[in-house]
Amino acid sequence: MIGGTNWDETGGTTVKHIVLYTKKDCPLCLEAKMNLMLVGELVPLKIEERDIEEKDEWMEKYGMMIPVVEYDGEMIQYGRVDYPTLLGRLK
Repeated sequence: MIGGTNWDETGGTTVKHIVLYTKKDCPLCLEAKMNLMLVGELVPLKIEERDIEEKDEWMEKYGMMIPVVEYDGEMIQYGRVDYPTLLGRLK
């Protein structure tokens, strides 16, 4: 893997590794996940969900910002995560 991008087994398409910081009972997190899934129909994504309640470090860093979407170590969107912004950043 180079940065947040992997080559898939077929050798042609790149798969982007996305980290989605969430927590339970979070409507904005569900909306963010749905928007990521829609973007994933056009851009190959591997989405790793991380519950911020599992680690104090994540809770301190993202507690008031979730959901948080990271790609290649960079926060690309947080709070209200929308489809057009995600697609523009991940294309």
